[in-house]
Amino acid sequence: MSEAPGQTLRALRDAKPLVHNITNYVVMNETANATLAVGALPVMAHAEDEVEEMVGIAGALVLNIGTLSEHWIEAMLLAGRAAGARGIPIVLDPVGAGATRYRTETAKRLLDELDVTILRGNAGEVATLVGVEAEVRGVESMGGGGDPAELAREAARALGVIASVTGPVDHVSDGERVLAVANGHELLAAVTGTGCMSSAITGCFAAVRPDEPLAAAAEALAAFGVAAEDAARAASGPGSFHAGLYDALAALDPATLDARANIS
Repeated sequence: MSEAPGQTLRALRDAKPLVHNITNYVVMNETANATLAVGALPVMAHAEDEVEEMVGIAGALVLNIGTLSEHWIEAMLLAGRAAGARGIPIVLDPVGAGATRYRTETAKRLLDELDVTILRGNAGEVATLVGVEAEVRGVESMGGGGDPAELAREAARALGVIASVTGPVDHVSDGERVLAVANGHELLAAVTGTGCMSSAITGCFAAVRPDEPLAAAAEALAAFGVAAEDAARAASGPGSFHAGLYDALAALDPATLDARANIS
């Protein structure tokens, strides 16, 4: 296995996979636009009556618990079971796990009952799910989890997933190997929903590398990070950075991405 984000990006744009998101109200527009910009097709379906049918034509399923309610949880379980039966990759974003018992228990339930492929969260969220002390305030990680590389490895082993832990340097692990991704920009932390966007992009990459989720998860973060670097160069603050991020995702060049991706 090797990481070649440019090659995967090219394959993604050729295939245009449908990525099914059951996500939160705050980021529906952002994640849909990011998915379109990178070259995939988004659908934001959460009605229990259609999620099983919808996921059956998707290349990946992204579950995001940012604005929880009981009927959405049931929809996630229905879609997740259908995805698992079809071998469709599932990305789980445990937004705010550790902030409230409801969020934490829901994330654990989804991990227990579904065949989650990739868990993409910040250090506080992931640490909470493996029983390591962490501080999560609202939906923001305020610290915890110790060494992020070891946290990613421990989470992957304990939860049986590819653990994708984002931060100043991202760390992705299958429980043995750990990949560090050192692309990105500090302005990502100044715009709401960028973590959720990275989860959606992870779903896009997993859709075209379903058999190599470790590589797909790392490549997605590298691509998103390189786009953030490009958007930041022309930005005067969070607002212009936010708009520029979509342009930068759409403008990503596969050959340039391979040269700039900082995966070690």
